Amino acid sequence: MDVNRIPSILLQTFLTVAEAGRSNHPCRLEALKNAGIWTSIQRSMYQQARRQAGRTACPSVVIMDGQSVKTTERGGIRGFDAHKRVKGRKRHILVDTFGLMITCRVEPADISDRKAAALLLGGLRPLFPNIRTVIADAGHQSAELAHRLLRQDGWKLQIVKRRQRAFKITGLTWIVERSFAWLGRNRRLSKDYEYCVQSSETMIEIAATRLMLNRLAQA
Repeated sequence: MDVNRIPSILLQTFLTVAEAGRSNHPCRLEALKNAGIWTSIQRSMYQQARRQAGRTACPSVVIMDGQSVKTTERGGIRGFDAHKRVKGRKRHILVDTFGLMITCRVEPADISDRKAAALLLGGLRPLFPNIRTVIADAGHQSAELAHRLLRQDGWKLQIVKRRQRAFKITGLTWIVERSFAWLGRNRRLSKDYEYCVQSSETMIEIAATRLMLNRLAQA
């Protein structure tokens, strides 16, 4: 997508928001996500941020992780993360070695990382054909997932366990944790305030787009 089209896309976004505001439907941002507007802007900014850093638009190594957050009294689907002891939802993100977000997915907190990873990575190969390695922590360890990624996409799933984190590997695994910290600076993401997970995902995409726009503006 040409960056010169961004103003028209933003105008279309504002018009869609205004139209959605006339309805009482709780998922007002769902229409934007279904139209692909925020995703298109986020991916365009992502490609430009990588080119500005002297890299190709598509990464070869990516890192994924999840973060459980509390929800509010608004309702919507949620679950209980017994490990973190958090009742709410879990944000799953995929980033490159710069910490720039590639995609995200929000699920109830009781959904396993292995199942969420399959949903997060599904359908990405045509959009990011150069990916070769997916790095994740032990919560994503699954022979079935590793076999599926290798057979369907040609991707190697590299699991990094905490006790095995050598210095050079740690330099990759903490990158996604830093990305969560960047996103957490947005007040709207301090908790999951949305009724629908589609709206939650859109909020994450908007926050990631803001981070990349700031990086581009500083160049």
